[in-house]
Parts: sequence; structure tokens; C-alpha cells
Amino acid sequence: MASTLATRRTGRRLAADTGLLVAAAAFALPLVWVILSSVDPQADLRVKAPDGITLDNFDAVLKPDITFTPLLNSLILCGGGTLLTVVCGALAAYPLSRFRSRLNRPFLLTILFATSLPITAIMVPVYALFVQVDLIDTMQGTILFFAASQLPFSIWLMKNFMDGVPKELEEAAWTDGASPMQSLVRIVLPLMGPGVAVVTVFSFVMMWGNFFVPFMLLLTPDQMPASVSINEFFGNRGMVAYGQLAAFSVIYSTPVILLYVLVARRLGGGFALGGAVKG
Repeated sequence: MASTLATRRTGRRLAADTGLLVAAAAFALPLVWVILSSVDPQADLRVKAPDGITLDNFDAVLKPDITFTPLLNSLILCGGGTLLTVVCGALAAYPLSRFRSRLNRPFLLTILFATSLPITAIMVPVYALFVQVDLIDTMQGTILFFAASQLPFSIWLMKNFMDGVPKELEEAAWTDGASPMQSLVRIVLPLMGPGVAVVTVFSFVMMWGNFFVPFMLLLTPDQMPASVSINEFFGNRGMVAYGQLAAFSVIYSTPVILLYVLVARRLGGGFALGGAVKG
């Protein structure tokens, strides 16, 4: 009987490991193709060893109009949108976390519903609104919409992290004369550093890979971000410069990877405030 149970457990473990390996391969193969094709002079859709190592693909895309200007536009759009999202998310989540009201739950359910709306369903009225208020084809208008689209989920994340910060620490600051805004900036946000890092990375990554919004709201080619300019590598009649596309993808992914590395230490942190309110 014991041997039968051990055999079943082993079979289940092998099945689980096999499923995980298949899922890992499904995610890893595109990354392997990008890395190998970026240095392959004869790159195509196959995942194969390069016919020879070359940097010509990178030389072809490292041009101001192809890479540098779109990347700068992406950094401006996503950086501005992320900063606005984090600031507004913290200000909105703070009263939801610290003050009880009968309107808290309806408000949270409303913004939860807002996260489920497909972006394509609201782009037509948004486009018409932007035309009316003269924000179409402007960087600031796109930043505002980026922030608005990420704000609902960011408020949920911020509130959950704020709930983990003991309120007693703020009450002590209030006793010393601090205002709620001062306690938010000087106590709550520093203590929920991992939460701020999560919201920052999540918002930036979602904006960085967004193609549809800037494609619809920006009209001037010089303002297009890298997520839109990557479409230029798909030529007419099915002709695609796969090597250059892969090289551009490597460069395009670098800022996101660097951002994650910079905040990785904060992501692994915790609040560890259990003893801060004792004694």
C-alpha cells in the first residue's frame, strides 16, 4: 500500500514537473529567438544557432530616427505616466486605507469594474474628448491617459500595501503635530517601499508595452514611442527584417530590465514592523 502511494506521488510530481517545463519552454523560446536572431546575419523565424556572430543588426538600428528618438519618447511617456500613477494612487489609497466610510466599498468596486473595461471599448469616446480639449497628438495628453488607465489597479495595490502599515505609527506622529499628508509622505510611503516598487514596475511595464494608445492618440512620427516604431520593421508583402527586429527588441527591453534590477531589493523587502508598536 505504501509503495503504491509513493508511486502515485512520484507520478504526480513528474507530471507537474513536466507541465512546468513545458510552460517554461513556451516562455523561454521567444526570448531565445530574440537573443540568437539579434546576432545572426541570416535570421529568420526559426530558433537556431546563428550562422555567424555579427553586430550589423545593432548597427542598422542604432540610429536617432529608428531607436534613440522613439526610446526617448517612450521614457518621457512611461516615466511621466508612472510618476503620475504612483502619486495619484497613493493619494487615493490613503483615505481608503485609513478612514472608514460606507462609500469605501462602492468606490473600490467601481474602480475594480474600471479595470475590466477593454481599452478598445473606450478609445473612441476618449479620442473624441481629446479632440474637443485639444489634447490629441500631445505628449501630455497621452501621459494623462496612460496614468488614468493604470490608476484603478494601482489604487487597489496601494491600498493593500497601506493596510499592512500599523496605524499606531501614524497616530504617534499625529500626537507630535504631524498632519495626515506629512504622515503619509514621511511614515507610510517609506515603510511601504516594496509596495511602491511593485506599483512602479507594474505601471511602467504596462505602459512600456502599450501599442494601441499612443498609436491612436499621437499623430506626429517624431512623437511616436518605441512600442509603435517597432512596427516599421514589418515591411510590405510579408518582408520582415528579422535580425534588425530582434536587435531592436533587445534594446527595447533593456530599460524595463534595468528598472526591475534597480528596485529588486525593495521587491524582496517586507514591513517587519511587528515590534515597532510595542513597549
